[in-house]
Amino acid sequence: MSAALQDLTGPVPEAMLYAARGGKGLRAFLVLEGARLHGMTRDAAMPAAAAIEALHAYSLVHDDLPCMDDDDLRRGQPTVHRKWDEATAVLAGDALQTLAFDLVSRTGCAPAAQVDLVRSLARAAGVSGMVGGQALDIAAETAVSPLSLSQITDLQAGKTGALIEWSATAGPRMAQADTGPLGRYARDLGLAFQIADDILDVEGDAATVGKATGKDADAGKATFVSLLGMGGAKQRAAALVESACDALSVYGDDAAPLRDAAAFVIARKS
Repeated sequence: MSAALQDLTGPVPEAMLYAARGGKGLRAFLVLEGARLHGMTRDAAMPAAAAIEALHAYSLVHDDLPCMDDDDLRRGQPTVHRKWDEATAVLAGDALQTLAFDLVSRTGCAPAAQVDLVRSLARAAGVSGMVGGQALDIAAETAVSPLSLSQITDLQAGKTGALIEWSATAGPRMAQADTGPLGRYARDLGLAFQIADDILDVEGDAATVGKATGKDADAGKATFVSLLGMGGAKQRAAALVESACDALSVYGDDAAPLRDAAAFVIARKS
């Protein structure tokens, strides 16, 4: 990603690089592992891995804005609109989103597979995926009654799960192979990831998590923890990880890194 910006100067490219630094790199990892399992080289898959991280970074920059979650910290550092200003943050997010589609179009695979990657990424990121989930989340903040468990599950399938599912299925898409097993893995993984986030919002330390905690409770939002209880949420997350790992059985021991990633998702502290 940095190579694509190396000849550019000014606050917007600087803010883009700032927004993309740090983080767990989970989505890029899923792209590369899915590609490896389907015989694609790391070099061929790297543009898609960089693309999903650029897209994810854009979503965080915009999510932190005053008109959205109004956060001051991200990954332990000032958010982009705090370090620069709101206009720079909006433009940096816009540019990261468009960079993502530039990058994914460079993936080293057959032309038909490239088109599939671009189209599926647009759907995962758009109103039927991440953006739609975010819209539901914003609407929930002013809803007359809290969301039900099934409504929260549907919301998070878009807001958090859609990009995780795209990441895991990018590898078989490159190889024009069956996306089913990794799709099932990713759907369970994405939900477990969000439940872990809800748990961290209650139990986590802001300095370790890298962002403000306790915001959901302060806003009176329904979460997996508020609906299932802390013990129930942890049990649900563990069951989802087990189900995610079961979906990888077709890959045998070759999928060990993905199983480890699933365990990490609910054990993480940030």
